[in-house]
Amino acid sequence: MKAIRRFTVRTVLPESIAPLGKLAGNLRWSWHLPTSRLFEDIDPAAWADSGHDPVAFLGSVTREKLQQLAADEALVQRIGELDADLDEYLTGPRWYQGLGDEAPRSIAYFSPEYGISAVLPQYSGGLGILAGDHLKSASDLGVPLIGVGLLYQAGYFKQSLSRDAWQQETYPVLDPDNLPLTLLREADGSAAKVVLPLPNGRQLAAHIWRADVGRVPLLLLDSNVAENDEAARNVTDRLYGGGGDQRLQQELLLGMGGVKALRIFERLTGTPAPEVFHTNEGHAGFLGIERIRELMDPANESPMSWEEALTAGRASTVFTTHTPVPAGIDRFERTQIEHFFHAGLAPCVPTDRVLALGAENYADGDPTKFNMAVMGLRLAQRANGVAKLHGEVSRGMFSGLWPGFDTQEVPITSVTNGVHVPSWVDPQIADFARSSFGAESILDPQWSKVYDVPDTDIWALRRSMRSNLVDDVRGRLRSSWKKRGASGKELAWTDSVLDPDVLTIGFARRVPTYKRLTLMLREPARLKALLLHPEHPIQLVIAGKSHPADEQGKRMIQDLVRFTDDPEVRHRIVFLPNYDIAMARTLFPGCDVWLNNPLRPLEACGTSGMKSALNGGLNLSVLDGWWDEMYDGDNGWAIPTADDSATAEERDDIEAAALYDLLETQVGPRFYSKVPAQGAGAAGPSEPSHDGVPHQWIAMIKHTMATLGPAVSAERMLQDYVEKLYRPACHAGREITANQFALAKRTAAWRSRVHGNWPAVQVEHVDSTGVSEDPQIGDALTVSAYVALGGLDPEDVTVEVAYGRALDNDELSGVSVDELQVTENLGSGRHHFTGVITIDHTGSFGYTVRVLPQHHTLVSKAEMGLVVNA
Repeated sequence: MKAIRRFTVRTVLPESIAPLGKLAGNLRWSWHLPTSRLFEDIDPAAWADSGHDPVAFLGSVTREKLQQLAADEALVQRIGELDADLDEYLTGPRWYQGLGDEAPRSIAYFSPEYGISAVLPQYSGGLGILAGDHLKSASDLGVPLIGVGLLYQAGYFKQSLSRDAWQQETYPVLDPDNLPLTLLREADGSAAKVVLPLPNGRQLAAHIWRADVGRVPLLLLDSNVAENDEAARNVTDRLYGGGGDQRLQQELLLGMGGVKALRIFERLTGTPAPEVFHTNEGHAGFLGIERIRELMDPANESPMSWEEALTAGRASTVFTTHTPVPAGIDRFERTQIEHFFHAGLAPCVPTDRVLALGAENYADGDPTKFNMAVMGLRLAQRANGVAKLHGEVSRGMFSGLWPGFDTQEVPITSVTNGVHVPSWVDPQIADFARSSFGAESILDPQWSKVYDVPDTDIWALRRSMRSNLVDDVRGRLRSSWKKRGASGKELAWTDSVLDPDVLTIGFARRVPTYKRLTLMLREPARLKALLLHPEHPIQLVIAGKSHPADEQGKRMIQDLVRFTDDPEVRHRIVFLPNYDIAMARTLFPGCDVWLNNPLRPLEACGTSGMKSALNGGLNLSVLDGWWDEMYDGDNGWAIPTADDSATAEERDDIEAAALYDLLETQVGPRFYSKVPAQGAGAAGPSEPSHDGVPHQWIAMIKHTMATLGPAVSAERMLQDYVEKLYRPACHAGREITANQFALAKRTAAWRSRVHGNWPAVQVEHVDSTGVSEDPQIGDALTVSAYVALGGLDPEDVTVEVAYGRALDNDELSGVSVDELQVTENLGSGRHHFTGVITIDHTGSFGYTVRVLPQHHTLVSKAEMGLVVNA
């Protein structure tokens, strides 16, 4: 029997404890221990049963219990104090408020997924967790961010295993009314909505739900509304679900619908319009098209041209790429894009211009495809990768967009990811830090205070967190085996799985092939020997989800689980299904070592190891992602990698053998050694050497926490984004839009003139004087270049001499660049440029001359992709 009407009944709280509703409704509770502990103390059993979800928890409390709580004066006072604390947190000045008026008044952050809390499962992996940490750290710093995303009816899938160890997926449907969300409503009480036209006269409407992430509002668009047809309602049914058209509609709704949702939010709340737009991966790239449409709208008093609107929009847009491989980028058929835009998505925007933005018109590109990351880069004046190495990889991967430039000149910088400290530091460490060093100590960048902590205290904390993990693993493993069909009689062995005194290694992440989940199985007998070593055994806790369509990833999980099912080793190695935030918060603190062995350089950043480091875990990783720039020899171990000449099979053999060697000869012995500490982090001679504590290991823990704690913090990451990208983008945006977009119009005209005249630009002749036939270091070389500029003026270009060591193929290495000055107008668009360079090294020396566009609004020399080399 089905209901003819459905609605959600909310708990009515007595007035004296009414602030509980506000505390539950703001997701700050998910990283604010005093608030989450308040709910737990009210009813520990009910809190556990709710899955640590305050909204569900309050809904489960009986009316009688609520009346008892309302009469508890101490509890009422505690609630009032936390309510006042939240008010101060939401309204008081923080780091960002000290930056002054030059900082953006509002910043829009678009992402396809957000991992904020287990109660709001709108994430699949690292991209979403990073986005959630971005929002939480923005809140802590007072950065005026507005998040924009989609509300998926089922979120990401829940993972279980069959008896034969094959991944199974289920998609529990979420009810927004039972989540920490509020529906954005118009003044008349009706639901606010955005509408996008679709082909064949259809439409895609979406309601806008708001989640409060501390100070940061997160707007989530939901297409499951009555006025949509079934196909449109299902656009947001699953994260990364469905076929090409559904995925495209998700990204149209996220980008174009997201900007429309922002405008509604501004109108209803009085929030300042964003001065900077941050596109977190290519999925949200269509936001740039909607911003252009706004500026070109014929209803405007002074509609802008395509070139003017593009120039204005690019100036205040930041694009972040997270993928190190082209296969990780969303690409659609050009005909798909054409089909949807002909439906009137942006009626004043020429469809051919939209298609050109995503065109793969470069070497090895596919002219039939529309590339979302390429569009994102072309719509943003500033772009970054998510680690230094990833920045290098990205410059190489996208170098085809800037032909004629060296890879290092490709205008993609990097901001290394970070993790939200209060979310990922174990409560035991947070409590210890507060009692020892003060209330805000875990946010204090001076993590060096860890050196003052006795080794015995650190070892006790580490064992306690390891013991918590062991307990959690046993419960999860028992539950998993029951789902696989095992009876209670078969599961007595799970009560003794893992040992809280054994070196514990964690490995948890998505399971694409490049992350090499099964590298540890390369030599099963050798792994078994490590697990069962009589003097320094190891134990492994492993988790990860494969994409539902990735059969190879599922096969890797099956191979691993079959190994863990072996009765000889199953007490020392486990696979835990359904890796999520809740599991991670016990897993990261409980592991002594975090293992990461991707194919280098295919790990963009890999923040899981950062979370382990915050809790005193040591990293054992290939030098990839963040570890490539932060490994120092004393904070963990680097797995050697094979050179490029090795085949894939040889590479796996070499790197697996290196992993086994490190575990056997360095990691295991160091953990179990009880000799005094030496080197970085050493506590000094005051520590006893015969107290059963591994002082050398703890020295590494202290060094790790002291040096990596502030470096891997998402607060550091947000401050980098503000200083390197947000503030410059805001300044550029303000400048280019001032006085009715006067500079945007002048710049667009200049760019059009440069593009139109560029085919006529050439370096006709280069000459040099001033050195003998036997040049020496310090000699001055005068370089002369005769350059044809066509219809351009010398002020429109910069003419440079690039010089350095000349290699055998005449490529320049260690390049320096000096600007040449115009010295003579030769007529007919021809000019003479000269300059002096100094020979600064012995050996082979070479130089060349090139011409590039020059304008004060350009962020980099390569921005326009135009260069003429001699």
